[in-house]
Amino acid sequence: MEKDKPILIVGFAGSLRKASYNKMLLRTALELLPKNAKLEILDLEGLPLFNQDLEYDMPEVVKQFKNKIREADAILIATPEYNSSIPGVLKNALDWASRPYGDNSLDGKPVAIMSASVGMLGGARAQIHLRQILAALNAYVVNRPEVIVNFADEKFDANGNLKDKRARAFIEQLLENLVKLTYTLKAEVKS
Repeated sequence: MEKDKPILIVGFAGSLRKASYNKMLLRTALELLPKNAKLEILDLEGLPLFNQDLEYDMPEVVKQFKNKIREADAILIATPEYNSSIPGVLKNALDWASRPYGDNSLDGKPVAIMSASVGMLGGARAQIHLRQILAALNAYVVNRPEVIVNFADEKFDANGNLKDKRARAFIEQLLENLVKLTYTLKAEVKS
């Protein structure tokens, strides 16, 4: 991969809610991208429930989603935490992205994850489960920094802007580390 060609990061939130704090995290990431990267944000709205009967004849919306992931150099996932894990909508998207067997669009992809939640743990437990799923899909997850925005209802203004300077700095570093990992993995493939 040429260093002067921008890294294409595809991002999505594990939430369908219009005023999702995790969608706000993705919009914050747009502001903090390294200059050698661009971010395209996808919405999981409209992905049907995974049905193995359809995995060889996927709905068009699923094909488009998988192609966006396949074309991306890297992935950015922002997730809330529901019942101490990831939301069903995110697991559903990951199931579609990785099926059928042998057609895993996440295979070998560098992935960064972040979370926001109104609770004290900020989605930390969801991140643990998400890392486990991504490991099973042979994705390479950026380990540091962990971006966990707790008490999210206090950290965004009325326009959805993240006010927390420390969290913004962590997001910026996470994105830089994602780009570095992407270049490293691309170089290893070439050699």
